[in-house]
Amino acid sequence: MFHLDTLARLARNHVAEARRQARSDAGYTTETIVVTALLAILALTVVGIIAAKVLGKANGIDLGG
Repeated sequence: MFHLDTLARLARNHVAEARRQARSDAGYTTETIVVTALLAILALTVVGIIAAKVLGKANGIDLGG
């Protein structure tokens, strides 16, 4: 979960910085959208990988039944 927390914090910081700079540079908005979309895709990929590993481990538990 540390990686997801770090990724979320970085995304929030990036968006906050983009908002500050968007007031002075109108072209930065497109870059912000692309970076935010890439971070979201990365986060979803990480969550998917972690979920698959957790489910794999859970399904591998022998309950003796």
